Amino acid sequence: MSLQQTWRIPAVILFSAAVILGLNMGVRQTFGLFLEPMTLELGISRSNFSLAIAIQNLLWGVLTPVFGILSDRYGTARCLVSGGVLYVIGIVIMAMSQSALGVHVGAGVLVGIAVAACGFPMVLAAVARHFPAEKRSLALGLASSGGSAGQFLLLPTSQIMIQDLGWVTALLVLAGLSALIVPLAAALVGKPGGGTPSVTEDTLWQALRYASRQRDYLLLNAGFFVCGFHVAFIGTHLPGYVVTCNLDPLVGATSLGVIGFFNILGGIAAGFLGGKFRKNQVLAGIYLARAVVISLLLIAPKTEVTLYLFSAAFGLLWLSTVPLTSGLVADIYGPKYMASLFGIVMLSHQVGAFFGAWFGGISYDYNGSYEAVFYISVLLGLLAAALNWPIVDRPVSPGGRTEAATA
Repeated sequence: MSLQQTWRIPAVILFSAAVILGLNMGVRQTFGLFLEPMTLELGISRSNFSLAIAIQNLLWGVLTPVFGILSDRYGTARCLVSGGVLYVIGIVIMAMSQSALGVHVGAGVLVGIAVAACGFPMVLAAVARHFPAEKRSLALGLASSGGSAGQFLLLPTSQIMIQDLGWVTALLVLAGLSALIVPLAAALVGKPGGGTPSVTEDTLWQALRYASRQRDYLLLNAGFFVCGFHVAFIGTHLPGYVVTCNLDPLVGATSLGVIGFFNILGGIAAGFLGGKFRKNQVLAGIYLARAVVISLLLIAPKTEVTLYLFSAAFGLLWLSTVPLTSGLVADIYGPKYMASLFGIVMLSHQVGAFFGAWFGGISYDYNGSYEAVFYISVLLGLLAAALNWPIVDRPVSPGGRTEAATA
């Protein structure tokens, strides 16, 4: 078996996709751990640091459709390699920062571009191309769980490195790990073939125009905005929230690690459930459960046990939306232009992430508390559940309508 054939083995494709997503999602999730030491040493405010993370999330969202289009047209691996290189450069600049400008350029701009270049739409579209429809949902769930595995492994490790080696050395180690994205991209070489897509149009631009006029696609975008708000707010500010509860900072890092561990289970379970039940209804249930879990955190005593229980419950719901949302895009519109169509959905996700990260910093700077944003998160969870429930998840037929009558 040649080396090229080895890279085409489904297990190798899934492993490489999972590790790339683990590095991409895991490394950036550690940035919340650097908020406390970097703001203290560099003399910048939490809102200023949060703005850099918000810029990262916004660029991630704005550029994801661009990289989705480039991936569909020129191939996945090229996008992944460019993302891996920019990830390394951005983190090194962040490590060498002496002011807020370095944080904004490194953690904000360059990492934001990097995350977009090697994010979910590109990786999952490559996975979807290699698996038949009946196995696709589970394959997407397994690949997506890699993002959670990276979070689970990297967050506690990064906190220990910050405490023992200092935040500069910790960032340089993360930069070295990010470089692994480049060789792993070889397993995901390729671009959409000539298979017949579900949408009637033959070109990418026609497919984009068609989807943008569909109610279900717009509802999916609106619901995913909420996912971005939740993930960015919790991921960026949970360590700071733990400190406001008079708990050890390691509890915050461990809590994010617990989220990552349980979302490995949640991502796989979501992929399995998405193959058995209607994906939009599973999504609605996830968003409703998020609202309930956040509400329980607000009323519960703030102890280590409470934070770990919250993290375990929220972890099951964390990125479990991704295989379901991407699966809906593939199911309704076909896998041919999935990277581009899901890339636009990710833009909505990252607009929500921008506000989630930024509002958390503003809330703390002006109120000394994150409570207001937790309440907003509860309301948004209920809204997202209502938005996803009526989505019609059936493929589009040659006539331009779903195979069954839409609501």
